[in-house]
Amino acid sequence: MKFNKLLALTVATFAAMPVFADINVGVIASLTGPAAALGAETKKAVTMFPSALGGEKVNFILLDDGTDPTNAVKNVRKLISEDKIDALLGPNLISIATAIADVANAEKTPMVSVAPLDVAGDKRSFIFRSEPSSDLMVQRIVADMVETGAKSVGFIGFSDPLGDIMFQALTKSAAGKLTIVANERYGRTDASVQAQVLKIIAAKPDVVFIGASGTPAATPQITLRQRGYKGRIYHTHAVASKEFLRVGGKALEGALMPVGPLLVAEQLADNHPTKKTSTLFAKDLEGKYGPDSRSSFAGSSWDAWLLLKNGLDSALKSKAKPGTPEFRTALRDGIEKTGKLVGTNGVYTMTPSDHAGYDPSAIVLIKVENNQWKLVK
Repeated sequence: MKFNKLLALTVATFAAMPVFADINVGVIASLTGPAAALGAETKKAVTMFPSALGGEKVNFILLDDGTDPTNAVKNVRKLISEDKIDALLGPNLISIATAIADVANAEKTPMVSVAPLDVAGDKRSFIFRSEPSSDLMVQRIVADMVETGAKSVGFIGFSDPLGDIMFQALTKSAAGKLTIVANERYGRTDASVQAQVLKIIAAKPDVVFIGASGTPAATPQITLRQRGYKGRIYHTHAVASKEFLRVGGKALEGALMPVGPLLVAEQLADNHPTKKTSTLFAKDLEGKYGPDSRSSFAGSSWDAWLLLKNGLDSALKSKAKPGTPEFRTALRDGIEKTGKLVGTNGVYTMTPSDHAGYDPSAIVLIKVENNQWKLVK
């Protein structure tokens, strides 16, 4: 009789415990197409994500957007309707992030973008990002241009939303400080930028800013050097990958860019806010993928996971179950309450009016030196 009572009590206890479904996270990345070098870095980070959280299994469903916004939207709709994801991580490009953010927000599915997507008003509700804004990054390089005596700047960037955003950021940051003497554009898949570069050289800028991303950003730098341009050349933070160095080769020597601190983790001052976190992640990543395999994109993807994890930890404490609207809302609320989360590329504090929450003090300026990343300041 005593055994039967104990058995009944045990069964009742387990029956009263919450039983969760698996947590499903959709990941959208550009594994093919012009932005494949960026997607490859996100894929690296995904392989380092944990398979369980709070005792619950976590499934990561990685889909290739092919560097195509239409394909990305199709993939996101599949992830939401068929795979019943609780959250979305990615993508790599602003143009694609813009396209899928509307879907994620409409479906009330939390999304952490690894592209510097800027969403305002009601459309911000379920959308977050791990990347600092383009404005913050461009402010950093404009400050260096001015400090080193530049009076004029020539711009060449993609003929797409990224190029537009970078030129707008340059216009804003340079106001009253620098004269923009050229604004040239090119396509991500263009094999040549000879005509655009000749126009820039004719404008005689003190410095040049290339508003592009990934390996295609190397083309203007190579052409500028081939045509004899001797001035300083700046890039966006979206070029900092090993593939960029490989494609650009010696022509990239001296190229400057603002980045999150992961790329130069060991070179950081001991009081830098991310020194410990950046160094540990770099060690783990290179332990898995080999020397010099780190990138700011892998770091941004890891930081996006840390933000999601913060939200998931909070949601798992609620009564909501994964796979339900209530769980997704609890997850969203948890991300929004993130405070002073130290990632590999920065420190994040979210608020209802700021779904990036990036502390600009983490940004560093680096240059290419002997085909390696070198901390400038």
